Amino acid sequence: MKRIYIVRHCKAEGQPAEASLTEEGQTQALELCHFFSSVKIDRIVSSPFQRAIQTIQPLANQSHLEVELDNRLKERVLSNQNLPDWMEKLQTTYEDVHVKFAGGESSQEAMNRIVEVVLEIFNSGSENTVMVTHGNIMSLLLKHFDNEFEFEDWKKLSNPDVYVLKCENFRVKYERIWK
Repeated sequence: MKRIYIVRHCKAEGQPAEASLTEEGQTQALELCHFFSSVKIDRIVSSPFQRAIQTIQPLANQSHLEVELDNRLKERVLSNQNLPDWMEKLQTTYEDVHVKFAGGESSQEAMNRIVEVVLEIFNSGSENTVMVTHGNIMSLLLKHFDNEFEFEDWKKLSNPDVYVLKCENFRVKYERIWK
């Protein structure tokens, strides 16, 4: 059975692509490394954002694996405008996945790109892949496989967080495995 471990990055100093992990986030990255110590990881694929790379680098070092960067795993941009009511607007995009704000990406568009990565990984030779990404796009991936995964579920995600997607007989199931 193929597995993809979906990891939301550890605590970071901010939202820009170049934002680093906080001191607590660096400690969490080491905890993640320990968390995966009993799993034989074949491959690591990550968002190119600094906080995602720093989240998984300790595991990559321990596993002697290269971190493959994939732009399709970067966080979704809700809008390129300052939205004082961004939380309400974000909620709207869970209710209607086709809603799109100025300079942004709809939930459906973001979902399509992360699902594309997942399908490529499931069709590869890797048995156990770690995929590092961000909260909003991670939640949209989970929503793809379970339409009941909604805005309130996104709000409950932690930094870090880990879900495993299992593909068996062309069926994908997921479960949260982070403590």
